Parts: sequence; C-alpha cells; structure tokens
Amino acid sequence: MSESKAVILGCAGPELSSEEASFFADTRPWGFILFGRNIVSLAQVGELTASLRESVGRPDAPILIDQEGGRVQRFKPPLVPQYPSGADLGALYQANPKAGLRATWIMSRLHGFDLYRLGITVDCLPVLDVPSPGGHEVIGSRAYGITPDVVSVLGAAASEGLKAGGMLPVIKHIPGHGRAGADTHHELPHVDASHAELSAHDFIPFKALAGEAMAMSAHVVFTELDPDNPATTSRRVIEEVIRSEIGFHGLLMSDDVSMNALSGDFATRARAIFAAGCDVTLHCNGNRAEMEAVASVTPVLTGESLRRADEAMAAFRSPDDSDEAALREEFEGLMAAS
Repeated sequence: MSESKAVILGCAGPELSSEEASFFADTRPWGFILFGRNIVSLAQVGELTASLRESVGRPDAPILIDQEGGRVQRFKPPLVPQYPSGADLGALYQANPKAGLRATWIMSRLHGFDLYRLGITVDCLPVLDVPSPGGHEVIGSRAYGITPDVVSVLGAAASEGLKAGGMLPVIKHIPGHGRAGADTHHELPHVDASHAELSAHDFIPFKALAGEAMAMSAHVVFTELDPDNPATTSRRVIEEVIRSEIGFHGLLMSDDVSMNALSGDFATRARAIFAAGCDVTLHCNGNRAEMEAVASVTPVLTGESLRRADEAMAAFRSPDDSDEAALREEFEGLMAAS
C-alpha cells in the first residue's frame, strides 16, 4: 500500500468527481473532512465516504466532521436532530451535575449513531476552550462552561461517548482559543495573558484530556510564549507547551490552513505548519488549486508523525451495544428537565 501524505482534505460537493478521485489517488491524503456542502441525504453521504476511501485504496481512511451541536453542526434536521450546544449541556451540569454528565455522554453517543453508519469515524469534538471576558463569540456557546473544571469534565464525557460509538474525538483548539478576541476564520488574534495565567486556566482541560489520540491546534498568537507566530506555526508552543507542559503526545493536526489567521500563500502556510511540528495539516474548503499547493509541500507520514497516526488508527474500537431508541428518549427527557 502506498504511503499516506500528512494531510486531511475536503472535496467540493456531494459527489466525488473523477478529477478529484484522480487527485486523491495521486496525493494519498491520510484522511478527509466533510462539510455541509457535501451533505444532501444519508444514502448520498454513505456513497461519498465509500468513494473517498476507494480513491486512496484504504477502507479505514479516517473521515472527519465538525458535529458539535448548537451552531456548529454539519448534519442538520431533518437528517439528524438539532442537538443542543456545549453551553446548554453546561447549564444542565450546573443545575444537576449527574444529569449534565449523562446528557453530554449520550449526545456524543448519538453522534456516533448518526455518523458511524455513514462511514464518518472522527468527530472534531470536544471543544476544550474556556471563554474569558473579551473573547470572541466564535467560541461562545460552543464551550461547556467558563471554568476549566466544567470544561474538563464535560469534555471527557463527550470524548467517552464518541469512543463508545466507534469514533475518535479531536480535542480542540489546543492550547486554548477562549481568550482570542478575533475569529480566526477572518483574522489573527493575539492573546497577551501571561504564561502563568494560561497554565492556571486555559491549559487545564487540555491537560485533563492529554491522553486522547488526536488534537487540533489554535491559530492564536500567545505573545508571552511566541510573539511572532500563532500556536499552529510555533515550534516553541508545540514543543514546550503542547508536547511538554500539557503533555499531549497524540496526533496533532492544524486547524484549517485556509483560514485568514494564517499568512502567505498555501505552500508557505503548509511548510510553516510542518516546520513547527504539527503532524498533519488540514485543508477544508475543497478548492483544488489550494489543495494542490498544500499537497506539493506536504511530506509523507514518517517517523514520530507516522507512529502517532498509527496509534490513532489503533485507538478505534467497535461501537458498544447501546440501544439507540432508549438513549434518544433518555436524552430528550434530560434536556427537557433542564
């Protein structure tokens, strides 16, 4: 089998074109990611995921999605229910910790029912960012709470629910996006908090879940850690904070390389991501020219990055024997009581 390149790519629409299939066969991305533009019906998505895997000749190639609930939910009604936000789960937890933990686990387990049967195996969840005053609403209600302890315990419950459903979680956005005063889709935020403040607050949920198999980086400059580079392209932040202080030793993927928080052309961005120590880069929008530029400088997965990718693949387990209808009924009752 051909070696995979250290990149996760999207496709343009609900069906894989012959040109895209040929490009993926040549490029050999490690995985793929789906967005709303790729979703028309459940049957169609199942066919698309099969086509993506066929293009690279790997029946187990990871296929990712951002299915959080709230306002970040790629699958929407009527295909799946509208799920509550992280903040909604956090509010239930504050009122009734046992119910909040249970609802958070169940919601992730329901994501597993929704997604796993369609061939989607990785959910970019949980959001472990802890919002702070002045932080941009790009995180906002996506967060489970405004204290590290609440975010940690609910993030852990969400991760366990996904794994029980045969999926893998991606903890994001490491080492923390909650203080960022701008939306990284549009501009690069700078966070001036001290290293001590960040360690005592923002890093805590990531330390708590540092044993997970995958994480997504933050396109955020932490001026006391590295005034010149966002975490995604900062060797110092990745080596000294993410790997050493936080203790995350799994597969580190960049947030989307096409976000405007990053600068330079796409090849320059990708080079910087790999030079800093990310294992895999992520390109989401399906634009062929951009993907070609990223792929042109993307290395084959080797060494420690390959080991981490293999460990992530080995972390998948078969779904448990949960009763879907019973869990849906229980979840509705828990949320109605809130």
